[in-house]
Amino acid sequence: MRYVARRHGLIFTILHKVFTGDSMAKTRIALEFGMGTSLRRHDYTKAACRAVEDALWHNSLSFAEAFGFEKTDMLIEVEIGVQRPDEVDVGQVAAIFPYGNTSVQVVEGGLDVDKPDGKGRTIIANAAVVVYFDMEAITGAAS
Repeated sequence: MRYVARRHGLIFTILHKVFTGDSMAKTRIALEFGMGTSLRRHDYTKAACRAVEDALWHNSLSFAEAFGFEKTDMLIEVEIGVQRPDEVDVGQVAAIFPYGNTSVQVVEGGLDVDKPDGKGRTIIANAAVVVYFDMEAITGAAS
C-alpha cells in the first residue's frame, strides 16, 4: 500500500504542477533496468538489444494517455554498459522502440566472462531506459 500511495502522490504532484502553471520542462516518468547476454557469438549489439528488451518487456506503461500526450511525445534516453562500447550499433538499439524520441548512449560497463576452456567469452550488457515528457508542452496547451 505504501508504494501505491507514493506512486499516486507523484502523479498528483505532477498534475498539480501542470495545471497550476509551475514550469517543469523535461520530467522523468519512468526508469527501467535490464540485462542482456550474447552467450556464443560475442555480439555486443545483440547483448545490448536484449538488455533493452529485458527492461521494456516487463512493463506496459500508459503514462502518455494519463497525461494527455501522444506516445510519440515520449523522450527516451537509453544508456548501455558493455566492455566494448564501440562495437554496439546504436541504430539497432534505437530501432527497438516503436515510438518516442530515442537517444542511445553506450558507455564502458557490463562484463565479459571468459569461457572455462579459454575459447571465447560471454558478453553481458546492462541497460537503463528513462522515459521523460516535456510537461511544459501540456501546460502551454492548457493555457
